[in-house]
Amino acid sequence: MGKAPVQGTELGSTRCGNRLFRWGERTYVMGIINVSPDSFSSDGIHTVEDALILAEQFAEYGADILDIGGESTRPGASPIPTEEELRRVVPAIEQIARKTSLPLSVDTYKPEVASAAISAGAHIINDIWGLKHSSALADVAARENTSIILTSNQRNDKCDNSSDAIVDVFLDLGRSIELAIEQGIPWANIIIDPGIGFGKTTEQNLSILRDLERLKPLGRPILIGTSRKSMIGHILNLPPEERIEGTAATVAISIANGADIVRVHDVRQMKRVCQMSDAIVRG
Repeated sequence: MGKAPVQGTELGSTRCGNRLFRWGERTYVMGIINVSPDSFSSDGIHTVEDALILAEQFAEYGADILDIGGESTRPGASPIPTEEELRRVVPAIEQIARKTSLPLSVDTYKPEVASAAISAGAHIINDIWGLKHSSALADVAARENTSIILTSNQRNDKCDNSSDAIVDVFLDLGRSIELAIEQGIPWANIIIDPGIGFGKTTEQNLSILRDLERLKPLGRPILIGTSRKSMIGHILNLPPEERIEGTAATVAISIANGADIVRVHDVRQMKRVCQMSDAIVRG
């Protein structure tokens, strides 16, 4: 599948805020908080107060990380100005950081937003472009010693339909890891995401989940974000708010095939799915 920038076979651990994530012991749950009015999943939040209420609910349900994003990443969504993203994200992170002890992730590819979010209390940068939109984002992560999630995104460069989708994802993530290391991001701070829904067909998304274990040679913990996504809608012919069972199936299969973190909207239900799946898979 190509050469991987591996620095060891053991995933080890990663510190995010005041929490130490010991990879391989269990599956961690990342709760999604969209402070954007046009979220694809019908869960967009319009006020800081509502974001805080959801954050406290997720903490009660057993979330391990909260991921706050101000710009919709749905296909076809228009980018918003940096100033607007800052206006949406920073106050929410400030309030949530004051009220919960969970590590916070900021879902952004803009260095200015990432820097401001870290100052407000975020501990992780979730970059849907895997450092290919702006190398300055790596500078922020290295300078602040924050973890970074690198996503394989094919929206500008589709997966090759004639090849295994997992091969394209493997090579793409390998390049992102190399960029991160070159910019001074510590190996332990890197998390990878195959980018379900980002420029892949339904068939390719399914094959990636089926072949997820083939990303293990990259040597970093794997995050999976399938929650309520369109591939589930295509298969079940259901709107986003009715895709919970489909999401549960993808979460369980992902854990069986090597996922370390799942990014979800329905934290209470998916926490239970993770606990049951871990009991079977991890013992």
